[in-house]
Amino acid sequence: MADSGRARKLSDRIQQIVATMLDTRIKDPRLGFVTVTDVRVTGDLQHATVFYTVLGDEEARTASAAALESARGLIRSEVGKQTGIRLTPTLEFVLDAVPETAAHLEDALRKAAEHDAELARLREGAAYAGEADPYRKPATPTDPSEDGSRPNAD
Repeated sequence: MADSGRARKLSDRIQQIVATMLDTRIKDPRLGFVTVTDVRVTGDLQHATVFYTVLGDEEARTASAAALESARGLIRSEVGKQTGIRLTPTLEFVLDAVPETAAHLEDALRKAAEHDAELARLREGAAYAGEADPYRKPATPTDPSEDGSRPNAD
């Protein structure tokens, strides 16, 4: 089994090779504006999962997925040539969910900010329901003659 450092270096190199291939050598008209976001290689260096995003709608994503699938063999052979490792890893292309996740988080943050603004607006004219300081304090006698007790004669 290979160490994780070697797998990390190989995944970085595969990411560079695939991105260059998509930019320069793959001329499929179905291929949209594809960005390789991450590559993960298994510990035994036999399988690489390439995560990518596509700028555009669902139709562009589907067409780009088909173009990547048809170019998989060419990309794999180029990865084998440029890395020089004994066994070239198989490639799997997976559409990355980063844009959808980011949009979901943006929406959740926007809703939270709206809710905070609404609470701040409601809080502006609010007053305490009871006294301003609801905590009880111990009674402290100010003058012994006021509380009706005698001064200590001892």
